[in-house]
Amino acid sequence: MSDIHTIDTHYLDRPEVAAAYLIVEGDRAAFVDNNTNAAVPRLLAVLEDQGLAPEQVDYLIITHVHLDHAGGTSALAKACPNATVVAHPRAAPHVIDPTKLVASASAVYGEDEFARLYGTIEPVAEDRVQVMEDEQTLQFGKRELRFLHTRGHANHHFCIADSASGAIFSGDAFGLVYPALQGEGTFAMPSTSPTDFEPELARESIRRLVDEQPSCIYLTHFGAVTDIEEAAGQLTRHLDFAERLRDDAEASDLADEALEAYCRPRLYDYVAGLLDGRGNLGRNDSVWSHLKLDLDINAQGIAFAANKRRRKARAAGG
Repeated sequence: MSDIHTIDTHYLDRPEVAAAYLIVEGDRAAFVDNNTNAAVPRLLAVLEDQGLAPEQVDYLIITHVHLDHAGGTSALAKACPNATVVAHPRAAPHVIDPTKLVASASAVYGEDEFARLYGTIEPVAEDRVQVMEDEQTLQFGKRELRFLHTRGHANHHFCIADSASGAIFSGDAFGLVYPALQGEGTFAMPSTSPTDFEPELARESIRRLVDEQPSCIYLTHFGAVTDIEEAAGQLTRHLDFAERLRDDAEASDLADEALEAYCRPRLYDYVAGLLDGRGNLGRNDSVWSHLKLDLDINAQGIAFAANKRRRKARAAGG
């Protein structure tokens, strides 16, 4: 019986979009990522299915604080009274005091929509939060969890290498590999969302994960990937495109606020071309319904990165 369990959180009421993971180690347990408050009952139900109680959960590990990965942290911590939240040093302050995180997300979604999607996000007591530096290890029963800082998607992101399974939990550092988009061969896309998208660092993170030679990579979006070299090659090529699009947007004569509208159709056309090469998936409405949110967010991230580089250039020029 496997000691790693994939939990479909049904994020946005859709199957196989976002996963959480339960690691069972003897009579103890740890969760990796937790999605939103709405997903917490699903996580606890899988825990119960394994014959374990919330009091037997030792760790709540979040790869980064984006809300589809960490939005349920305070609610899950309340339900699991003995658990320590494990986070990147840059992520931990937002777990302890989520005020800025909530304000930022509310500004994007609007307060009513934020409340509908994410509910109330409360602080987690500082003495229940443990930060993990790059290459630092955590002993969990007979297994060792090693933390790898992996920038490119977010500057507060780490991945977790598990000694017992030889697997890596990648959060968003190894992109998106949705089951609904798989056919003959792997179809992987990077996540280039705001505000920390840096293609050079994203490629470095992918190479670092591949160099670990894991048995598989557990993605939050979604599930286990074993065709690691193929997925890594695709992600690298797609990041090359995103970098060119960022640079083209930056160099254009468009106003800053027009760059997202510049990036979006070009990103859509690029992905449509990829899908048309996979049995005309690019003409399938259900595929686009699945991808639309990610592509819109990815376009925002590329445009944000272009604007960031413009601001730096302006500041350097006085």
